[in-house]
Amino acid sequence: MVSLQCVFTLTVCTCVFGRVSPAERYLDSSSSKFSGAEQTCPSFPGVESALRNSSHTFVFKVRTLGSLTLAWVGERSGVLLVLTTFRVPLFMIQFGQSILYRSEDSGKTFTDVTHLINHTFIQTEFGIAISPDHSGKVILTGDVSEVGGFRLFRSHDFGLTFAPSDLPFEPLIQMMFDPDNSNTLLTLSITLDLWLSEDFGTTWRKIHDSVCLVRWGQKSSIFFTTNYNGSCNDRGMLALRKTADYGQSFKTIATRVYSFVHGGRFIFASIMTEKGTERRIHVSVDGGEVWNMAQLPAVNHEQFYSVLAATQDMVFMHVDDPEDSGVGIVYVSDDRGTVFSKSLERHLYTPTGSDTDFTTVNSLRGVYMTNVLTEDGAVETVITFDQGGKWRPLHRPHNSQCESATPTNRANRCRLHIHASYSTSMKMNVPMLPLTQASAVGLILAHGSVGDAESALMPDVYVSDDGGYSWTLSLKGPHHYAILDSGGLLVAVEHSNSAVNQIKYSTDEGRCWHIHNFTSDPFHFSGMDSEPGSRSLNISLWGYRSDYSKWVVITIDFRKLITRECGQRDYVVWLSHSLDSSQTSDGCILGYKETFLRLRKDSACVNGRDFTISKKLSPCPCTLEDYHCDFGYYRPKNSSECVEQEDMKDRPLEFCLNGTTEQLETSGYRKIPGDQCEGGFQPKRKETDLGRLCTSDLLHSNPQTDSAPAKTAFLVLVVIAMLLMGAVAGVWLVKKYVCGGRFLVHRYSVMREHVEANKIEGVDDVDTSYTGTAKTQYNEDSDQV
Repeated sequence: MVSLQCVFTLTVCTCVFGRVSPAERYLDSSSSKFSGAEQTCPSFPGVESALRNSSHTFVFKVRTLGSLTLAWVGERSGVLLVLTTFRVPLFMIQFGQSILYRSEDSGKTFTDVTHLINHTFIQTEFGIAISPDHSGKVILTGDVSEVGGFRLFRSHDFGLTFAPSDLPFEPLIQMMFDPDNSNTLLTLSITLDLWLSEDFGTTWRKIHDSVCLVRWGQKSSIFFTTNYNGSCNDRGMLALRKTADYGQSFKTIATRVYSFVHGGRFIFASIMTEKGTERRIHVSVDGGEVWNMAQLPAVNHEQFYSVLAATQDMVFMHVDDPEDSGVGIVYVSDDRGTVFSKSLERHLYTPTGSDTDFTTVNSLRGVYMTNVLTEDGAVETVITFDQGGKWRPLHRPHNSQCESATPTNRANRCRLHIHASYSTSMKMNVPMLPLTQASAVGLILAHGSVGDAESALMPDVYVSDDGGYSWTLSLKGPHHYAILDSGGLLVAVEHSNSAVNQIKYSTDEGRCWHIHNFTSDPFHFSGMDSEPGSRSLNISLWGYRSDYSKWVVITIDFRKLITRECGQRDYVVWLSHSLDSSQTSDGCILGYKETFLRLRKDSACVNGRDFTISKKLSPCPCTLEDYHCDFGYYRPKNSSECVEQEDMKDRPLEFCLNGTTEQLETSGYRKIPGDQCEGGFQPKRKETDLGRLCTSDLLHSNPQTDSAPAKTAFLVLVVIAMLLMGAVAGVWLVKKYVCGGRFLVHRYSVMREHVEANKIEGVDDVDTSYTGTAKTQYNEDSDQV
């Protein structure tokens, strides 16, 4: 689910970056030569005066040593809340101050509304909680420890008014809204108690204790891990529990849990085997009632699993290679999440920083990008257009330079390399990750370089307008960038350690860039922000003046520059995934063609907030491209055919499903989940139930159901007595199997999802946006001890 709350925090840091010459800092309308020929770029008479009159500056009271948090409230409401926080230690206590601002015009003007929260100090780590249903509900968590606790400030009306209510506990994490009912809230206390409110935070009741990780599920169900010894560090000894009635009753659905992930209809749990040194992935598609072992390799204490991406039909799973190699294998699942096949080898996923460059391209279906580590140690970007069926490297943009004849030349030297999370972890000059938006069809903005390591020191901005098939060098040097008006307008600000006063904008998807001096008093730029969804024409630039005194926001309304509404003649028919128009199968991906109406590059007009994507679907006959390689098969590099894995030859293809052995008869192909092709290539494939019992899961526990704590006093007494009787044995077991040997020497063992907009990916036990057992958990995606 995409949330439009778009919360982020700005803090001040001073870095030294490489510089480019003034002539190389931008490609404007007089220097753009993308195809070797001069291009006609649109002109905007009176642009400076129009944009100057539509620029708005606001200075916040808090000094830059503090933090500043932004949150958009609702959808297309124009309401933006800004929370500034300043905290200093004072002897044995912490002194803090918070100021709350509210804007109703997308950040052009702000009003100090701190009096609405009684000038209470708001905890920065809890930020601003926004309901995901766009109903305008807002929650701030205030620290009133001087009078004995914490207090919620709750708003039903987009922050116009706030009602206070005291909490009967000290919260550990931000309040979690029930996705299906925004009046219901869930959170953890610092004592790891699970608390629930059904009246938007007015009253609370404790529903469970010793909770390590909690997630909302479908239909208001709640999933969480717990350990009755009170420690969440005993990975592999946790129980996964579920309640479907807001804590009136509970069911234990898995034991010996190391970690779990919930996304869409899938629940994945990493379960410790009886050996105590290996884990196996288990999957359920019915809320934990039935589990099956995924057909994936087991991992030991030095390896990890990671859910890279998931749809309602399939999952991308990374399985780490042994020995901290920094690479692993990407597998793709069937629609049950149980049978996996190999999709990509040597996938880069660092063991030290837990960084992967796996990127979902939201602007075109079936497209994903990531980086692999080649045999000679080079990082190479690859892309798939068919949900992992086939991967291919990116070709060099035609308007970029690369010396192909050098003593150290490699075959892939002149390919385009896209910089993402791995590059930022290596402290490279990459201020932003690749950017795509569902409303801007086919459009991708990313930092990249062409050539060897030297060219990566100062990456440039590249743009693709066809979902990653082709790329164009768009801006020299690193920049911050944003997509506005559903792709009708791109904006960028140079990434620099010096003060800036220029913004660049393009109305033709990055072919031509124009410059606007947005202020006569340059400031140190920290970031840019626009209303979520990329439909607005407003952009807010955040930073601070040279004296490091106070936060400043400058909001520019490009609606005063681009005034004409788009008409039918401004759009052109565009076939996605088109490579050769002479072929009848041109554009066929995942079983059908998609034809869109897209804005002409030479049309400088406004799509508007109500713009909807217009497309037409046409079915395609099935070909090899519509199939993943089946269980036990893989696609060699540069091949469309699936061949049998060496380690699976002369072995029966059997797997366990729902407690019985299934035999697979296959020619090596299974249709990609969600593929809608018809007729054509139909390979033989058959699953036969052999009627032979097998172990389809390693849970080894009967589901246990009990009522809420208030109704189970007798059971609690019995459990306590049993725990006391087994205390000595318990201590011995923990020391032997948890603290002993190499069990705690984990380099990288968390099954992890990546929290990015528009993905099911989240994180495992270290999800900073939901839960965790420490108040500050940023980028803690490893359980290394």
